[in-house]
Amino acid sequence: QVQLLESGGGLVQTGGSLTLSCTNPGPTFSTYTMAWFRQAPGKERNFVAAVTWSGASTYDTDSVKGRFTISKHNAKKTLYLQMNNLKPEDTAVYYCAAQRPGAITYEYWGQGTQVTVSS
Repeated sequence: QVQLLESGGGLVQTGGSLTLSCTNPGPTFSTYTMAWFRQAPGKERNFVAAVTWSGASTYDTDSVKGRFTISKHNAKKTLYLQMNNLKPEDTAVYYCAAQRPGAITYEYWGQGTQVTVSS
């Protein structure tokens, strides 16, 4: 059973920073591809960033690259999203997701954590 537990959301001013965390206390964390998605009000859920079991990372270049950094700590079984220079358009519910090796979709999702950036 994969259970993803997110934390770290909140209210921040434009230009501020937040770090989101996602823990997966099960035995499979180090072998999964882990990712962050976000969903703004009235919009679809969109990919933000992902990191593979080997540590290779990818980002939604247009919106977040250069401002957001995804990382993971296998021993702590925790995924992070460091968000700097936040903008009002970053306001969304942020979701952690996990993908089994060989799978083509993200099968496991957290409950989401709200990030609100005030102008």
